[in-house]
Amino acid sequence: MSVKTKEAARLRRRRRVRAKVRGTAGRPRISVFRSNRGITAQLIDDDAGRTLAAVNWTETELRGLRGAEQARRAGELLGQRAQALGVSSAVFDRGGYQYHGRVQALADGAREAGLTF
Repeated sequence: MSVKTKEAARLRRRRRVRAKVRGTAGRPRISVFRSNRGITAQLIDDDAGRTLAAVNWTETELRGLRGAEQARRAGELLGQRAQALGVSSAVFDRGGYQYHGRVQALADGAREAGLTF
């Protein structure tokens, strides 16, 4: 089966990544969604099936920023929220996106805030 659209190709990559990455309560998964307008990330405990913390580009701190700076700041916010929950380690789920640009900036921001992965 050939992939017809960019979105379908991303979803195939996403499924391939998710087959290998799993989050637990002690080490949750950082799930990233990137759109043309902004970036969203969540800390997810897959064992319990719940979101522990989240950050969205529509928050007031991130709304005025663009591109990689917005993603880096979103990663810092997510890292601070994780630290408040007592989480210091996580696994990174890039969601089928290339680890480059805004996705990499979000990961770097989370590392600056104290998360390790």
